[in-house]
This record gives sequence, structure tokens and C-alpha cells, in this order.
Amino acid sequence: MTRARILGAEDFVPAGLAKPGRLREIRQVAEQFAVAVTEDVAELIDPVDPADPIAAQFVPTAAELTETTEERADPIGDERWSPVPGIVHRHPDRVLLKPTLVCPVYCRFCFRREVVGKEAAMLDQASLAHAFDYIRQRPQIWEVIVTGGDPFLLTPRRIGEIVRSLDQMPQLGVIRFHTRVPVVDPRRVSRGLVEALAAEKAVYVVIHANHPRELTTQVQEAVLKLSRAGIPLLSQTVLLHGVNDDAPVLEALFRRLVEMRVKPYYLHHPDLARGTAHFRTGIASGQHLVRSLRGRVSGLCQPTYVLDIPGGYGKVPIGPCAARRMGSSGDWMIEDCAGVRHSYPPDPSEAEG
Repeated sequence: MTRARILGAEDFVPAGLAKPGRLREIRQVAEQFAVAVTEDVAELIDPVDPADPIAAQFVPTAAELTETTEERADPIGDERWSPVPGIVHRHPDRVLLKPTLVCPVYCRFCFRREVVGKEAAMLDQASLAHAFDYIRQRPQIWEVIVTGGDPFLLTPRRIGEIVRSLDQMPQLGVIRFHTRVPVVDPRRVSRGLVEALAAEKAVYVVIHANHPRELTTQVQEAVLKLSRAGIPLLSQTVLLHGVNDDAPVLEALFRRLVEMRVKPYYLHHPDLARGTAHFRTGIASGQHLVRSLRGRVSGLCQPTYVLDIPGGYGKVPIGPCAARRMGSSGDWMIEDCAGVRHSYPPDPSEAEG
């Protein structure tokens, strides 16, 4: 299998991704957080554009060394809900399984940036067996989300072993993989990887893309291999200041994903990870963007705008609501895509009263 070359912190300047005067800055960031980018992503970066949206996602900056009071080392509370190594069990019917904490690229806004890319980032066989036992012994678990790190960095053999183990658990209905690989290292999506995902149970793949420039011809070909195998595809996007906090950019991204047979699933409000304040928009700004997309693009192109509540309380939708109560009458006011308001009658139970 052909793999993209991985560039580390010392490679950014020689590769032309950063000016020589920034090497010290990059090294300082790399002392705290993992730094790496694939050659596929490096080719998309415009080094002469200081506002390049691809560089903003992957090239370290001094802004990451500034920590705000609200930021957390574990912003979504993984540790709180981790009963055994490799498992996060936040909701009764589903668990996260993290067989690896290694990624092909390290996003500068990552909510797991404190743990990814470190030593002992692979779950050993004994711990993986223990994680499988944990799932097997709990009949309420219906879905396993294989994440990390990036599980598609595992060999097809290991991916196949994970799929087969989960496929044999009678209570499971869905096996879901979260991955950045098809976008940042599309050559890894080989026939062997696709075949490793074959199962009797429903297997979903959720890819991560934040800007339409990421969706190259090579990415489209990788995604097509998965869809032709009958694997349903969804996408996740993080709303990032200076990258995609712009309605035309999100419109282009979501339309292109749908054209590639990928359903936009979640638009994430950025998490409170250390050193990521420069990426965060306000919730009101995010709601304005989401509202502006309604009516501009098909419902197929509309992800759910969500916030992962700090501390481990789960994701909740935070998009704008088009329905509001009108005083004590019980009537509703409904706002359409053009901002025009329309009245709607009270709920039947209230009208009868």
C-alpha cells in the first residue's frame, strides 16, 4: 500500500510551509502538542497566503501557546467516562472504542490534543481484549464508534480483526468509524482496507473535512471506493474562525460532500481545548451562519450544529430555532428562510383548554 510521506515539526521550513524565522515557534508548540502533516495536505497549503485556511488547520502558531481560563486538558470529559482503557461510555446505548491515538495529521484545534501522538498510543492486545469484553457484557450497547486517533491508520488486518470481533456481538446494530484518512491520506484507502470493513452489521464511515479545498480528486476517488462497497458515508466539520466561518465556504463544502455521496452529519462548535481560543467563534455567530444556509442549500447539505458540553455531558444541538411562542396567547411565530414571520395556531391541548 502506498502511503503519503509524513512531515514533522522540523520539516515545515524545508518544505516551504513556514518561513525560517518561525522554526523556533513551531518547535515550542511541538514540545507540548503533536505536530505532523501529510504531503497530500502540504501540497494544498499556499505558503504566501497568511490567511490560508489549510495552513491554519495544520501549521503550528504561537497562538497555541496562549491558554485561556476556560480551556481544559480534557474538554469533553473523556477521562470521566472511561471505565477501562480504550473505552469511553458516555451514553447508555453506545461507546467509543479508541484502538489508537496516532493520527496522519494533527489538527491544531484537536480536542484530544493532550493525548494524541504520545508514546504508548496504541492499545495493546490485552487492553483491546478487555475493551471487547466490556462491550460484550453490556446488552444495552447498540453502537460502537471506533475512533482515536485515527483507526484507519491501523493495518487492514487489524481493522478487519476489530470489525469481526464487533460483528460477532449480538446486541450491536452499528459499527461506526471516525477518520480523517480519506481526506488527508487518500492513498491509504486501499482495496484491503475497504474489504476489512465488510460485516453483517451496518458499518458507517464518518470523514472529517473543514474546507472545500480539501476535497481533491484523490479524495473523491478514495471516498468512491467506500461508497461503491455499500458503506454509508457521513461527514463532520468543525466551525473554525479564519477557516470556514463564512456562509459561501460552508455552502461549497457541504454541496461538494453531498455530490461525493457523503451526508453532512455534524457541524461542531469548537471545544475548549488548550491553546485553541483563536479558532473559536461565538455561538451566536455560528447560529447566524447556520441560519444563512437554510434556504440556500438543500436539506441534504444541512448538518446539525452541535456543542459538546464541557465536562462530559454530551453533544446537544445549538442551531437557531425558527419557532417561538407569542406571549400568553399560546400562538407560535414561525420565521421562514427569508426572515419573514408567520403566525401558527396554539398546540391542540392548549387550544382545548
